[in-house]
Amino acid sequence: MAEKNYVFMTDSDSDLPWQYAKEKNIPVVRMPYAVGDREYFDDNGESGDQADFFEKMRQGATPVTSLLPTAAYLEYFEPILQEKDLLFLAFSSKMSATFNNVLEAQKELLEKYPQRKFIVVDTLSISFPMTVLIKQAHDLYEQGATMEEVETWVLQNRTRSQVWFTVDDLVYLRRGGRISSTSAIFGTMLNIKPLLTMTRQGKLEAYAKVQGSKKAMKALVDKTAENIENPGDQEVIIMHADDEQNANLLRDMLMQRVPEAKNVVLGRIGPVIGAHAGPGTLAITFMGKERPV
Repeated sequence: MAEKNYVFMTDSDSDLPWQYAKEKNIPVVRMPYAVGDREYFDDNGESGDQADFFEKMRQGATPVTSLLPTAAYLEYFEPILQEKDLLFLAFSSKMSATFNNVLEAQKELLEKYPQRKFIVVDTLSISFPMTVLIKQAHDLYEQGATMEEVETWVLQNRTRSQVWFTVDDLVYLRRGGRISSTSAIFGTMLNIKPLLTMTRQGKLEAYAKVQGSKKAMKALVDKTAENIENPGDQEVIIMHADDEQNANLLRDMLMQRVPEAKNVVLGRIGPVIGAHAGPGTLAITFMGKERPV
């Protein structure tokens, strides 16, 4: 394979499996989170501590996520730009102010290295909806597409990367300010499960609500069947936050409803989304129609 004249790079908020990043030689910016008084940097499961992270949450830990400063981005980006051009696929600008720090680093480095090209693409996604985009964009990269061609593909397809998910415990959405304390209390009492999705603007928002886990899982499958395109020609990802048993059940339900989907795999949600959604979260990610909201 001919050597590329630019580097394809992303960040760990994509939940891109570390094995894939290693195999494809994709540099990954490690995003910070903290549990108690200890700070970690997400390695997308390479250290094998994701199950431990969710177990700590079940025991009452309240992990927090934080911004990666501009200086840290400079440390990641500059060694690459000293040698090659850079294409960076970033998680949604609507999910965190961190995106502004990426742009600050980009501006500073382009002034320092005016001979280089440095493109930053806002994927309007996070977690596995972002992974779906990354994998297809990287296929183009491997096929010899230019930075601009890969950027154009992502911009044209980023709102076709869909996710539908539900949570096991409303307390985590309450802590993140996505629902009120009153809604969380009554929702828990009535076993209400929200159906959430990623919007065309790149935000995670509640779409509907159902009563009970079984109905919630059926709703995930229904929304997938309604919105997926070419299921036999893509990888569909069942996301879970340390709940492999229900993830496998959800996988079986989906394959019964959409039998054309032959490549349905499980993916473990990382600590950044996990900190806000909580253990037991389940989701389905795929490429489909334009996001409905």
